[in-house]
Amino acid sequence: MAFRGSRVSRWRWLALLPLPLLWGFLAQQGHLQFLENKLLDLRFRFRGELAAPVNLVYVDVDTPAIELIGERPFNRAIYANVAEALLTAGGARLVAFDFVFSRISTSGLVDQNRARAGNSELRKVILAHPNRIVLAAQYTTGGAVVLEGDQSRAIPLLRKGRTDRERNDVPEMPEQGFIVGPGAKPIGRVGLIDVDVGYSGDEVPRWIPLFGHTKFQTIHHFSLQVVLERMGLGEDAVRIGADQLEAVRPDGSVALRVPLAEGQLLEANWFSRWESPHNPRESLARVIQAIRASSSREEENRRFAADFFARFKDAIVLIGPVDPLLQDLAPTPFDSHPVPKVGLHGNLVKTMLTGKYLRRPAAWVPWAAVLGLTAVVCFLAVVGGAKGRRAKLAAVAALAGYAAACLFAFNHLHLVLPMAAPLGSAFTTSFLAVLWQLLAEERQKGRIKGMFGAYVSPQLVDRMVESGDDPQLGGHDAEITAYFSDIQSFSSFSEKLGSGPLVELMNEYLTACTDIVQSQGGTLDKYIGDAVVAMYGAPIPLPDHAYRACVATQLVHAKLAELRAKWRAEGDRWPEIVWNMQSRVGLNTGVCMIGNMGSRTRFNYTMMGDNVNLAARMESGAKSWGAYTMVTGATRDACLVHGGDRVVFRPLGRIVVMGRSQPVPIFEVVGLKETLAASARECIGVFEQGLGRYLERDWDAAEKLFRASAALEPNQPGVTPGVKKNPSLVYLEIVGEYRVAPPAADWNGVYVMTEK
Repeated sequence: MAFRGSRVSRWRWLALLPLPLLWGFLAQQGHLQFLENKLLDLRFRFRGELAAPVNLVYVDVDTPAIELIGERPFNRAIYANVAEALLTAGGARLVAFDFVFSRISTSGLVDQNRARAGNSELRKVILAHPNRIVLAAQYTTGGAVVLEGDQSRAIPLLRKGRTDRERNDVPEMPEQGFIVGPGAKPIGRVGLIDVDVGYSGDEVPRWIPLFGHTKFQTIHHFSLQVVLERMGLGEDAVRIGADQLEAVRPDGSVALRVPLAEGQLLEANWFSRWESPHNPRESLARVIQAIRASSSREEENRRFAADFFARFKDAIVLIGPVDPLLQDLAPTPFDSHPVPKVGLHGNLVKTMLTGKYLRRPAAWVPWAAVLGLTAVVCFLAVVGGAKGRRAKLAAVAALAGYAAACLFAFNHLHLVLPMAAPLGSAFTTSFLAVLWQLLAEERQKGRIKGMFGAYVSPQLVDRMVESGDDPQLGGHDAEITAYFSDIQSFSSFSEKLGSGPLVELMNEYLTACTDIVQSQGGTLDKYIGDAVVAMYGAPIPLPDHAYRACVATQLVHAKLAELRAKWRAEGDRWPEIVWNMQSRVGLNTGVCMIGNMGSRTRFNYTMMGDNVNLAARMESGAKSWGAYTMVTGATRDACLVHGGDRVVFRPLGRIVVMGRSQPVPIFEVVGLKETLAASARECIGVFEQGLGRYLERDWDAAEKLFRASAALEPNQPGVTPGVKKNPSLVYLEIVGEYRVAPPAADWNGVYVMTEK
């Protein structure tokens, strides 16, 4: 396969192939994981927060709680009272403590009798509420690094080869009296905390080991243990497979099925930011206050306590540290700043109870995405010719479409498609392919002259090629005649014709106009929709540029008359508006800035200046005077010098156009001497007499003469195709206005235009 439009051979495809292969290899080896994680965080934020039908409430050990119960180590009787109140008065389904109640967390400075009494209180509550309280255990060194010869206190990750139970130590556990009674009878349930597995430079908890095999037992993750207790299942209900973990009911049915990565890990699906309405929370201080209020003699206090505890009905209650001093914080995809890690356990509980697990595609999908997207984007990016711009837009759309597909898959399917490698490969490879294409096209400059000549004057192309210099920004002053033409009521054409017929019609019309302009020595500047912009006298100097421009206007009108007859003869192919097409032309002669204008990367040989703007005003202003070719006095004077009396003019007075303060004498080019009818010559004579009386404020005589010239006008409304008024009719309207409201005493005949 070759790049269409650029003739890039197959070996160039093969030469570019190592780049997408490199991206795929980097992704496979995990070198792009940090970038993928950031893109995953963006997907979480784009998706927004999820509401989970799980009644879960956090109780925060926050600053107010610490101020109320004192500094650590906290007496465990406090937790006993809180758990008892939440389970009894609150009717909570279960209470889980994100604390490790081990001997390590006690202090010799604490009154030991008081500490033993607190432990006893907590043990009594655990015994009183079997399977409704979950305690925490932890591996103190996490799972990131295990020193050689030191296996203790490190989560036994299967991916690190920790499969030998005899060599795997147990985590820091709650005191024996909290989980095992006399005769080794189980009392409390325990789950692992703080065992998230991150990546280098990434502090967001993402992959969570759901269990750890130790020499004595398999200990489940804290969140999994909470879910098991919520479902009323014991630890023996768990079945661990190679790629999933199941919890089985006594009747053999599967109550819970959790996908596993690397035989042990669950990817966290974050439901919301920490400070969210989806995370109902209460301070531990408020719970303690409600406990005290419940035993108050005041009825109001007891009602407050009852109302307060009602919010915990059938809830899973997670009690954990949130005060920054307790140093149990980490960022999340929703929270760039560290927030309490107890929120991780809540999100995992929601994930397992709702079944909204993040899913990863099969191993071949990332490779297919890298190679497929790269091939499509490269193919479109190097398409040249007329379809090049649309193809490049399509290439950008393909990149955006893949990104949108990744967002859709994540939002609706919880599927995490790779983004970094496919997008990075497609962009870099296509960039290199386009650069390669540009270098190849530089070697084909011989074709540029022919193609360039189709857009600008062939004389300009010849001059650029002969000079040997590259086009440069800048220009010079030169006297030229600026030419502007436009189709009368073109918006009506656009409304009545479909895009196909409109393009065909405009191509025929613009071809005829351009041929005439260039045949008279003009240089095409640009097309602006239906408008033709040209200049006479540059880049090749023409002494008679004004005369040539005036002749060109009449040849264009004559050609348009032929086209109208042709279109009418074609019958129903064209609507009536096409049979009546008229075009207006404006000319002005003067010094303008001529040269290459634009940016340093893309520019155009064009004209600029006040005299150019005045030519444009002649074209647009011709409508107000009922003329189809209107020129300034400067153009008329220059034309008479070089063309004699061949071009016939009619004075239309003096006007002040919008944007200027000085009056400009204006003339209509009525026609060429050899083709002008006798009635038109008579019309001009009568009109000029009427204009003289008009300037003398003799409204009656002016009106009489303008009515006479109106009958002789070559362009008659309802007779000449497309004509609605002519100069005689326009001046009759002006005379009528001045008869009612005469101009000021110092009026000098200048008419001020109020429209462009």
